[in-house]
Amino acid sequence: MLIIGITGTLGAGKGTIVKFLVEKKGFNHYSVRAFLVEEIKKREMPVNRDSMVIVANDLREKNSPSYIAETLFERAKKSGKDCIIESLRAPGEISALREKGKFYLFAVDADPKIKYERILERKSSTDKISFQEFIDNEKREMENTDPNKQNLSKCISMADYVFENDGTFEELYKKVEDILDEIRKKERI
Repeated sequence: MLIIGITGTLGAGKGTIVKFLVEKKGFNHYSVRAFLVEEIKKREMPVNRDSMVIVANDLREKNSPSYIAETLFERAKKSGKDCIIESLRAPGEISALREKGKFYLFAVDADPKIKYERILERKSSTDKISFQEFIDNEKREMENTDPNKQNLSKCISMADYVFENDGTFEELYKKVEDILDEIRKKERI
């Protein structure tokens, strides 16, 4: 059993990697976003990026910096199958999952203009924003000294493997496939 976490910037291709792992490699998918949407709805808040940030930060502050990730990790572990946990955004989450063993972190990034075009194409309710709002949201999530809050820059620096996703789907799939082969070889040693 292999558990991979994925982090990265907005619109960089986290979902594309997840889709590949689920559809082509048989991974189970555990989503921080879906977890947060459930909680947002319980709190009767609007489902948007601001609510996600508020609720995620609140859960981390009330429980622990790694609360969401550890909850999803335990669900993944119980499945007994290869799993992907999408999307890790706080360094405390990654540190806690590393302590559990057999965990690898993927990070993905791309050019800001390409990422913005991608979020417009996916037409998610949380992505109906201007380019400037997109840049501001990303900047807000890139650095923070509070371990309970998003710090994508630090998370990306903690990754075992970083994917630059400025190309085609096929190019990204090939990169992921090569890394999976490398990980499987390490696991056999």
